[in-house]
Amino acid sequence: MATNRFHRSESLVKLAERLRLYNPNNNHPSLSSSNFFNTHSQNQECTVNEVVSKEQELKPEFGTDPINSSSSNSRRARAAVLVCLFEDQQGHLRVILTKRASTLSTHSGEVALPGGKVEEGDANDTETALREAEEEIGLDRSLVDIVTVLESFTTKGIIVIPVVGILWDRNAFNPLINTAEVAAIFDAPLEMFLKDENRREQEAEYMGDQYVLHFFDHETEKEKYIIWALTAGILIKAASVVYQRPPHFQERRPKFWNRSCQ
Repeated sequence: MATNRFHRSESLVKLAERLRLYNPNNNHPSLSSSNFFNTHSQNQECTVNEVVSKEQELKPEFGTDPINSSSSNSRRARAAVLVCLFEDQQGHLRVILTKRASTLSTHSGEVALPGGKVEEGDANDTETALREAEEEIGLDRSLVDIVTVLESFTTKGIIVIPVVGILWDRNAFNPLINTAEVAAIFDAPLEMFLKDENRREQEAEYMGDQYVLHFFDHETEKEKYIIWALTAGILIKAASVVYQRPPHFQERRPKFWNRSCQ
């Protein structure tokens, strides 16, 4: 739990209070003004403690997940990623992202959220996300308040749980990059994942399911990044929940990301 040694903006406090009421399966009455979360969902959402009934393999050329995975994973394999939000000086929400190291065997050089597979000793998905963020970028878990958990995403037989946390004081975070896993750390405006600006798309098909891959181009002072596929999908969902509105574009997510829980 973050400490109270610095001022917290009223808007961020209110956001945290609202997100704590969010339920990926049943909207809380306080969120009833955003009924699109139910009407726009293309697939039944799973609770964070349930697992998919069947393993769904993803074509290698559509390698979309930031998690290091292989075909030998159990259908019950599980991972968690941290969607860490903070306010910039203008009061805009931003999210922390990483660029994976070029030496990694899978998805090298791709943009990802801090995260990884559940390890023995992790009490829950929150612990997994916080541990991985601490290991990868040196984010002290005491600086982050976990406010909600989003719907699970499924890829390559792995259930990926997005855990949303708030970094109350960005200046208190001094990144310490694990170069074996991470090449760079940066942040991007969360709202960009609802806009059509700097976005490209590619239609794809798998086992008769036609869907769209979204690519968001983001440029910092030092580098240009492409945020796409599962990472983009998670951030579209996170931004939709935070801002209580759908994206300006048609999402058309793949069905295998959100399979019915049996």
